[in-house]
Amino acid sequence: MSRIGIRREDKSKWERRVPIVPKHVRQLKEMHDIEVWIQPSDIRVFPDQVYLDAGARVEEDLSPCPVIFAVKEMPADYFDPAHTYIFFAHVIKGQAYNMPMLQALLNLDCQLIDYEKVTDDHGRRLIFFGQHAGLAGMIDTLWAFGRRLGAEGISNPFTDLLQTHAYDNLDQAKVVLSALGDRIAREGIPESIAPVICGFAGYGNVFKGAEAIIDLLPVEEIEPQHVPDVARNSTARDRIYKAVFKEQDTVEPISSADSFALQDYYDHPEKYRSRFDMYLPHLSILMNCVYWEEKYPRLVTKQDLRRLYGASDQPRLRIIGDISCDIEGAIEATVKCTEPGAPVYVYDPLEDRTISGVAGDGPVILAVDILPSELPREASAYFSSVLMDYVPAIAKADYSLSFDDLELPDEIKRAMIVYQGELTPDYHYLFDYLQEGAGK
Repeated sequence: MSRIGIRREDKSKWERRVPIVPKHVRQLKEMHDIEVWIQPSDIRVFPDQVYLDAGARVEEDLSPCPVIFAVKEMPADYFDPAHTYIFFAHVIKGQAYNMPMLQALLNLDCQLIDYEKVTDDHGRRLIFFGQHAGLAGMIDTLWAFGRRLGAEGISNPFTDLLQTHAYDNLDQAKVVLSALGDRIAREGIPESIAPVICGFAGYGNVFKGAEAIIDLLPVEEIEPQHVPDVARNSTARDRIYKAVFKEQDTVEPISSADSFALQDYYDHPEKYRSRFDMYLPHLSILMNCVYWEEKYPRLVTKQDLRRLYGASDQPRLRIIGDISCDIEGAIEATVKCTEPGAPVYVYDPLEDRTISGVAGDGPVILAVDILPSELPREASAYFSSVLMDYVPAIAKADYSLSFDDLELPDEIKRAMIVYQGELTPDYHYLFDYLQEGAGK
């Protein structure tokens, strides 16, 4: 019988997700002869007893398990020699705060499989929480929007919303949102903030989750080029306008002799610059749902916000829901990440500082980096259902073989960052980041 372990999550008191849910634990034992050990936890969304009932063993020490699953990062002092670990490692961008963890895995001749790099032949991610980040992020953003308006003395229907984690489940949240939508259609939003325009940057899985929430309200979708005209001329109070921005809407070639081409932008982002500042003054809410790397132009810079909030009039923009949550990334004003207990802050662009809460001179920034943890049951069930396609192979693989001879699905081998204590070929570039960290 093969054996795997599930480590408890301890990076945050809000992290209640699991990589493998109890019903799949039972399937692993009954259908694949795989025993599951799980560490005890007081905060996990599925109590220990539910795992015991599913046939798992609850054990503090998982060292007898050669393969260990988790959701978030593990401490650098946690690992045992030659074990295989599967979690969201957050190392592929050379994140300095996780280089000691990566070095520990190398020193102990371990294997590291990163969910973020489990991809198909076209590079598309296969195991993710993105849609649930979008669901929770949109609910929390609308909650914060209502509180920001309230702090300005504007009575509004959004104040009836709670944060996502305050609802028992997603269905309950959707019932409340649907009732909010009915109220907006019937009574309207305050005249002083009409029209409300919500802009979405990105159109992938994160966006799909956010869209599923905003569409519970009375929504009229408009093309990005129509946003300025709607902002200037519409007085509609019985709907929310939605605009979805794609790459061709947010960037332009630096040279006037060039025209936008999506593949060229991916291949040569240095030839492009952001043009999103033309839309920023007309949005009430901005949802950032895009994947970002340093090579790409920022969507919103601190300078954009200084110009916007340095004007004499109160800007329309009240909140930026930065679901992607890259520090000083696509949204440069995302200067820190938050947790569900204190999910927002105001970024004051004139003073370049943050203010706790929703009141202040600048946009509210929602920057929770564990948004799916606010929907722990639904997010875990979905994640586990996808992961189950690969768990048996991961559990039964022979990790004494050479990397070339290792029998694992291609999707998993592409995600193998460390093998037998060495960086695999696709991740040799991380040596530079490890050396930078060692030199500090």
